[in-house]
Amino acid sequence: MKIAFIGDTHHNERALEVASEYINDLKSDVVIHLGDCIEDVKLLERNFEGKIYAVAGNCDFSNIYPKENTITINGVKIFFTHGDLYKVKSTMNSIAIKAESIGADIALFGHTHIPLKEEYKNIIFMNPGSIPKPSPWAKGKYIGFIEISDEGVIVVAELKNVEL
Repeated sequence: MKIAFIGDTHHNERALEVASEYINDLKSDVVIHLGDCIEDVKLLERNFEGKIYAVAGNCDFSNIYPKENTITINGVKIFFTHGDLYKVKSTMNSIAIKAESIGADIALFGHTHIPLKEEYKNIIFMNPGSIPKPSPWAKGKYIGFIEISDEGVIVVAELKNVEL
């Protein structure tokens, strides 16, 4: 199962077009949008036929989507949230405690606009940053990609650099 994830797209149609191209080129089965701006999911739906999950971010004022969610794919538990609830701009402690407390294998978040991939206590933490508005500290624009085998092995967990 192939999972692509993005966040902090902030209504940038060009960024969404580019993300959609990468999502389809990677032959993704699932897409996760990590919030800001959740209305962008409608644009993704036009170009992607698979399952799309989304969470609301701090710039989203609709209650259509939850602030956090957990899904299990082939036995791998994926927790995802925008990140503002866990104050990820200043610390990873709260999100790490949450991920560990629910037995997550992977924790995805956005909010900082800074790409990140770290492993802590056997949990993979990933943030794709922002394609249209990367932080000055970001070294590129990324889309996140995870591949999970039918046996529940995380085969790939990486951030792929994209060009606008």
